[in-house]
Amino acid sequence: MLLHGTDALTAAARESTAIPGFVAYNLETVQAVVAAAEASGRPVLLQAGSSAFKHAGREALMALALDAARRSTARIGVHLDHSRDLTEITACVEAGYTSVMIDGSHLPFARNVALTRAAVAIAHEAGVWAEAELGALAGDEDVSTGATAARGSMTDPDQAAEFTAATGIDALAVAVGNVHGFTAEPVRLDLDRLAAIRDAVPVPLVLHGASGLPEEQLLGALRRGVAKVNVNAELRRAYLTAVESALPTALPGSDTVATWAAARDAVTATALRITERLATQARPV
Repeated sequence: MLLHGTDALTAAARESTAIPGFVAYNLETVQAVVAAAEASGRPVLLQAGSSAFKHAGREALMALALDAARRSTARIGVHLDHSRDLTEITACVEAGYTSVMIDGSHLPFARNVALTRAAVAIAHEAGVWAEAELGALAGDEDVSTGATAARGSMTDPDQAAEFTAATGIDALAVAVGNVHGFTAEPVRLDLDRLAAIRDAVPVPLVLHGASGLPEEQLLGALRRGVAKVNVNAELRRAYLTAVESALPTALPGSDTVATWAAARDAVTATALRITERLATQARPV
């Protein structure tokens, strides 16, 4: 069933837990996210977004994700991730997406505000909630490894308060040392900055780039207002590792089905583990 509204998000913030936002690129990853949601009994966000559209096609992937979520017994929101295009925002809202993210983090502050405000107006008119980003994350969300956070691009708490008030967003994605993809050295979040942002804004916070984040860092983020955690690289790695393992047996008979099934099962197991990890209540600070 489709998960509408922000109740699950605000409940997660209140409970110091988080909803996972899982990125899906194709049939198998969509099925895997849905299976993990059904097994966990927890709400999840199925993120079929801008970068994935480049691979699968926007209309095809939108229809696939929405149909899978509607048919499921689990509570699944379908979310547009990292969009920079108001036309794309409109298309996803009209198709039935339950939430959208407008990413103006690459723009100067005033232009980010203007773009975000326009996206929020489109979303809210249709009863869809909107996420935006302030500050910039290093790394490419689809292929990055070894990215390093730049302190100068981190989210400023005072600016975050101004941005939230000016745009009317429902959730704020922050840059506090997190990066897209895996890193050679463990990520160290600026948890003091994160706490200051939480105290400055009235909306739940979102942490992108959570793949491979050390346990104590993740729990520290949940204690400081993060209510949605995006995961992509960890699922991609599980998918490709399973394909690699399945190929020696599959290649002689050209058994593509066994290969796809192995990849889907690996992503399901990874998504389920992460969902349960994020459901563990962290003591607020």
